[in-house]
Amino acid sequence: MRILLLEDEPEMAQALLEALRRRDVLADHVRTIADADAMARVGTYDVLVLDRRLPDGEGLDLVAALRQRKHPVPILVLTALGSVDHRVDGLDSGADDYLAKPFAIEELLARLRALQRRGPTISDKYLDFHNLSVDPRSNEVSIAGSIIEFPRREYLVLEALMRRPNRIVTRSNLIEAVYALEDEIGSNALDAHISRIRKKLVQAGAEVEIRAVRNIGYLVRAKA
Repeated sequence: MRILLLEDEPEMAQALLEALRRRDVLADHVRTIADADAMARVGTYDVLVLDRRLPDGEGLDLVAALRQRKHPVPILVLTALGSVDHRVDGLDSGADDYLAKPFAIEELLARLRALQRRGPTISDKYLDFHNLSVDPRSNEVSIAGSIIEFPRREYLVLEALMRRPNRIVTRSNLIEAVYALEDEIGSNALDAHISRIRKKLVQAGAEVEIRAVRNIGYLVRAKA
């Protein structure tokens, strides 16, 4: 899951980012409505999580603007304004869910999963290519029916490739699929992930391989 988090309070933002990271949720963090609007225009997110009282205005104004543009991203309002009237205003503005602070992180995660299931970017189908299968619902990879363990980032790289078999996925798209904006990325991190994935595919007898396309990216294809 990849979310866009609009939260201007530094301590709250840091706590949320750390909690989400520990639970394998990629989060891009912005602090203003203007930045969130710009990111929503160019990025693909499973959920937008936003506060209301922000340095450059009311978060619900962004909700209304996105809905006026018919932007499909599911929106969860996460705010200290938790009265019945506040919640009604939030939902009437176009938000899909509304959670008042303080909150339990497990409840937030459950609500994010529910919104992701309803959103336009989620796929609940197996990604099958020859004897390799990826299940986006459980993050499981299997080869000829046997489960193969992959660390989170290796799994995300493989899933991104499996969504477009026989087609090149650019390096920038792969990095975007694996890392949040604030993550520190080593110069050869992606190549290291690919190398380890290749080794596991060979060891498990996969009928597919990952081919490098010089200076562009990678693709998954059937072995020659």
